[in-house]
Amino acid sequence: MSKITEYERNHAKKYEKQCNDRRRNEENMVAEREEVQLTEEREDVQYNKQRKRNEMEIVFDAVSCNESFARVAVAAFITHLNPTLEELADIKTAVSEAVTNAIIHGYENLAGYSRHGESIPAYSIVHPGKVRMHCVLDGDVLSIEITDQGKGIEDIKKAMEPLFTTKPELDRSGMGFAFMEAFMDDLEVESTPGKGTRVHMRKKMRCGDWIGKED
Repeated sequence: MSKITEYERNHAKKYEKQCNDRRRNEENMVAEREEVQLTEEREDVQYNKQRKRNEMEIVFDAVSCNESFARVAVAAFITHLNPTLEELADIKTAVSEAVTNAIIHGYENLAGYSRHGESIPAYSIVHPGKVRMHCVLDGDVLSIEITDQGKGIEDIKKAMEPLFTTKPELDRSGMGFAFMEAFMDDLEVESTPGKGTRVHMRKKMRCGDWIGKED
């Protein structure tokens, strides 16, 4: 068995050092990439926290066909937040109920709805009145305000009771405000008889769950 020469020993040490240096360099490169990625993620999080408000306001005729238009409009407004299907359904339902209340109860425009199981012809209404929908995204909080200038509500507390309806002949369930309360985080209703009603709803979107993880 031959002995290891001094040259071979030095060469082995040199090779080992080169391997160790190469491994450390690779580890440093990986660490740098991870640090860059982490920094970018933190910047993204900070941007999402500080992003400017996005605002939308639309005014449309108080007719039944615009109920679906309002649903689609608010869904498109929040699309960039990647809402869950549940969030989309909740928000669209709440908007639908608020707009329907404005049309049916605020302006008493019944065309296109159903009375005692029979559809009311969607005839042209000369002066249907207007419904205003104002939406604001402030970070991950969505605010929706739906306003009409209709007949108003005499007793808001009574109107917000589940199953209460002033138009049972229209096959309405009387659950409009109950649905709004259930599907949104906050609900405020202001009304003046003869002047109109304002429904204000708020909901915190779930994208805030991951936005807040870096706190």
